[in-house]
Amino acid sequence: MAVKDTYQTIRESVTGSFRDRGSKFLGFAYPVTTEEQVRECLALLKKQYHDAHHHCYAWALGSDRSLYRMNDDGEPSGSAGKPIYGQILSKNLSDLLIVVVRYFGGTKLGIPGLIKAYRSAAMDALDKAEVVTRTVTIPYRIRCGYHLLNEVMRMIKDNDLTVTENRCEEDCLITVLVRESQADEIVAKFNRLYGISLSPVSPVSDARSRPGNPF
Repeated sequence: MAVKDTYQTIRESVTGSFRDRGSKFLGFAYPVTTEEQVRECLALLKKQYHDAHHHCYAWALGSDRSLYRMNDDGEPSGSAGKPIYGQILSKNLSDLLIVVVRYFGGTKLGIPGLIKAYRSAAMDALDKAEVVTRTVTIPYRIRCGYHLLNEVMRMIKDNDLTVTENRCEEDCLITVLVRESQADEIVAKFNRLYGISLSPVSPVSDARSRPGNPF
């Protein structure tokens, strides 16, 4: 079975809004790649909109949305985080955080009204977003002697691999990004070369670019 190594997210941060019976709902959607980024963005929002009554959110990470969370932030259970997350699912997106900030207008909306409001604010933000396709890659480190460097670089070029690090001291250490669906093939090619070692890089920290500040 072929490995699916692409998924969709949004290119940059966007905002939306919805109003109902005096209550104002501000929707913020932006790309994230780590839980740390999620926490940072939430902290910025809560500082920026410290006087709001609720900061409800949902997020999903990974090409298969294997990591996800929903939070109602004091609203009735299932009335905020779940409809926000539903918009992530309906658009088939990941690596995405959506936060809806609510200013209470004095009139209770009831659970159906809250579900509609949080869904609508999230939807309004995503409707303004540019959706892009991302590729899942695995970093591999190549170690070789100087005498094999030209051969290694030629193989990197022939297989259209992205180099993220190239450091030559006693040996040459080159880090490349390999598409997940091509990993077995690429590893087999390098393993056929005598004197060259190829191994996956253990992620100590997430090196993917951070999203811009949407505030």
